[in-house]
Amino acid sequence: MNMQGEATLRLLEKADKEILKLPRDVKGAIYDFQHKFRKSPANPGLHFKQLKGHPRLYSARVNQEYRALLLHAGEADYILVAVKHRKDVYDNLDRFAYQINPVTGGIEFVDLVTIEKRVRHEPSAFEEPKPLFAAFSAEQLLGLGVAEPLLGLIAKITTEDELLGLAEYAPQLTTEVLLGLHDGKSVDEVLDQITTPVTAPEPVDAEDYQAALARPATQVTTDDTALQEVLEEDFGRWRVFLHPTQRKVVERDYSGPARISGGPGTGKTIVALHRVRYLVDRLGPGDDRAVLFTTFNKNLAADLQRRLLELAGTEVAQRVEIVNIDKLATKIVAEAEPGGRHRWIDDAKALQEWEELLLEQEETRWDGEFLHAEWSHVILGQAINSRADYFRARRAGRGRPISREDRAAIWQLVERYVKRLDEKELWTFRQVAERAARLEIERARERASYEADQVSSVKLQRESGIWHRPRYQHVVVDEAQDLSSAHWKMLRAMVPEGPNDIFLAGDTHQRIYGNYVSLGSLGINIRGRSSKLTLSYRTTHEILGAALGLLGTEDWDDLDDGRDDLLGYRSVLHGTRPVLRSASTWEAELDAVVEQVKEWDDVAPAAIAICVPERRMVAEVERRLGKAGIVAAAIGQDGPKLYDAVHVGTMHRFKGLEYQRMILVGVAEGLVPSRHVSQYRETDPLRHRRELQRARSLLFVAATRARDTLVISWHGQKSRFLP
Repeated sequence: MNMQGEATLRLLEKADKEILKLPRDVKGAIYDFQHKFRKSPANPGLHFKQLKGHPRLYSARVNQEYRALLLHAGEADYILVAVKHRKDVYDNLDRFAYQINPVTGGIEFVDLVTIEKRVRHEPSAFEEPKPLFAAFSAEQLLGLGVAEPLLGLIAKITTEDELLGLAEYAPQLTTEVLLGLHDGKSVDEVLDQITTPVTAPEPVDAEDYQAALARPATQVTTDDTALQEVLEEDFGRWRVFLHPTQRKVVERDYSGPARISGGPGTGKTIVALHRVRYLVDRLGPGDDRAVLFTTFNKNLAADLQRRLLELAGTEVAQRVEIVNIDKLATKIVAEAEPGGRHRWIDDAKALQEWEELLLEQEETRWDGEFLHAEWSHVILGQAINSRADYFRARRAGRGRPISREDRAAIWQLVERYVKRLDEKELWTFRQVAERAARLEIERARERASYEADQVSSVKLQRESGIWHRPRYQHVVVDEAQDLSSAHWKMLRAMVPEGPNDIFLAGDTHQRIYGNYVSLGSLGINIRGRSSKLTLSYRTTHEILGAALGLLGTEDWDDLDDGRDDLLGYRSVLHGTRPVLRSASTWEAELDAVVEQVKEWDDVAPAAIAICVPERRMVAEVERRLGKAGIVAAAIGQDGPKLYDAVHVGTMHRFKGLEYQRMILVGVAEGLVPSRHVSQYRETDPLRHRRELQRARSLLFVAATRARDTLVISWHGQKSRFLP
């Protein structure tokens, strides 16, 4: 081996699990080490040497106490597979095992001692339980791609906790195969669904590490900058390591619309980002924005823009329209009707207008929330233009039954409401979405007519010349559960039906805006083209278990008249259990928040977030932290006002965000769920259930923003959702 000259250094996926747990000064030393090693492995200060009995494994000095383990892939290519204390490197060298997986052709490294500690098998004083994988032979497991060095440990596993302990450090394919078998899949199903999609297309040479390094199954950083970003612990690993299950979804060709679902932290947004890049890479030459990437939440749309630039660079980002769905609808309407004087108002202002109208009309049969939802979801959602159409409209899921006489009265109120808004030159975002959907449907019909006749109509002649072209070639939607019917109609009309036309990522357990749709009825047929991600790469096993308990026993839809669930949803990360804490008063609860934040002085302020159920509480938390000398910043529509501060916001504001440590404050009865929900218990049972379900979703979303540590507190009586 020639140690002269420069070398390349990559980080193997899963190595970061242990590295990120190292002291901060050691991680800093790794920065210096990687620079020195790349420049010259022969640098005497690195003490670079081969480990006894391992032809490809080397150690090098990171600092006085720690050593890097490096796997030589041939020529000047090295892979950082672990950083260990020096006492754990040179003794018991048979603990380290590495291979080229004969199925995938990817490089795998395991530390058998570390994994055995995670399995923590305790002999029972009673009859020993049957091992989980006793029914599967070694040949079957190897054929599915399980790492051969782990077969002995796998044979001892008797509980799911032991399995999750192994999965945290085992190679990814081994983890997914074992979890699939444990969930009840047959060997053939695991082979078809998990192993075959990542099987190497050519025969695998077990000694050709250079070829193995180039395969997708070898999950490593692709450059030295990426290595540094992973070590900086800024959640940047998402753009480096795309797991095989995720890659399979990203790179699949679909004959029509497709959906990916999964719980928080399973990588749905990551998949959507990589899917956008994959679609752009397959576009022909051009400079048009041929791919639309949209979502409901404004904060998230801005974040997606930043993350796509980081992932794919400027050239890819220039071919993508990244925009919040309501902003897109507004743009469509403004283009078609230039010079319009209407101002857009949000749901809060729209509801206020309803309440004022009902007060003026002395109407008490319905409340503003009910009428706003009826108008938004049924009338605008189904593009209803007349009272007769409203009489025939389906109201599935709307709860409170209404008679023909009721519909006539509601229609009259809606007409007055729309007139009221017109007189004030106001438009709700629901109206804008419905108008945009109509315009896009008209545009699609014109396009179809043009393509059929090959003759421009009068409208085509007076338009810009591109009216007859599809607006986009592909549409990708993140947080799909929050879009309304009008949004989906608009998107359906924006892209021609065909292969890879619409790709959506979402989880109805995280629906926080009350939009219930049936995609099939809106012309978006995802049946047979749905996939589910079940492994959380963000939230610990302990936090995840607590968060799932917050969902209760509710039924959840799948956006297409079926049921969805989080069966098999789990994490292989471990940490401390969430802390539940009570206080006698709101003031006492705020005092506890201040003390907790002060205790967390080992992390940057921006790694801490405080979530509250009501908007008024944001300012109160900010003030109390400020009085204690802690810099805090509220999360607004465009994100936090300051980055280097403790972030404070309502549950809605935390959608799409994540933090190392979180405190959920004010999780008390009357706040979570809000006390006004109880008024529907007798008058509208379905609405009552829906409101409770939405409150559960909000709490679930907030809890799963935490990566490592979660504290939930309340004053007075705790929320009924808490254990």
